[in-house]
Amino acid sequence: MPAETSQTLDRGLRVLDVLARASDGLTITELAARLEVNRTVVYRLVSTLEQHALVRRDPRGRLHLGLRVLHLASAVQPVLRDLAVPVLRELAETVGCTAHLTVADGEEALALAVVEPSWTDFHVSYRIGSRHPLSQGAAGKAILLGRRAEGGSVAVTTGELQPGARGIAAPVRGVEGLEASVGIITLGTDLDVDAIGPVVRRAAEEVAARLS
Repeated sequence: MPAETSQTLDRGLRVLDVLARASDGLTITELAARLEVNRTVVYRLVSTLEQHALVRRDPRGRLHLGLRVLHLASAVQPVLRDLAVPVLRELAETVGCTAHLTVADGEEALALAVVEPSWTDFHVSYRIGSRHPLSQGAAGKAILLGRRAEGGSVAVTTGELQPGARGIAAPVRGVEGLEASVGIITLGTDLDVDAIGPVVRRAAEEVAARLS
């Protein structure tokens, strides 16, 4: 017997999901069309979400996600970090490179967790909270690979974020609502992509399994 659900709550969550995908915002009419729901119903839903700062209107009257969503998202980050760190630690120790979990924040890549190897003399320092465009660096490019469903691939870059630094990253796939990558970064050019690429990809798959 299927569990009972709340239609109103379901519609409210769908409002947030649709607005999250609309970078330029939506009008009430546009939102109603995408939800295939009457404008009056959507207006009531939006009014309620606005009261909780989950939806906001810009000066043009277009609807966007509200700032309260950021507070909810920030509460999830420590959970992601705790689940990913053991995998990153094993990856860093195995390959002798700094390992990281990076998530998409809009069109930027945000370093959420970083683990440095314990046994190497030199390694790249990569600060938690570092940001860069998704189009630069292996971590961001791997997230873009995930958007294109190229999950079997890895992104490889050299010197895009730091002179002499080389990175390999793989997308974290199959976790609803999360765009992320697992990767490593090191100095020099003696990085065996054919050998390390599959190790990075398996680490990304392990993170996905822990989050699913």
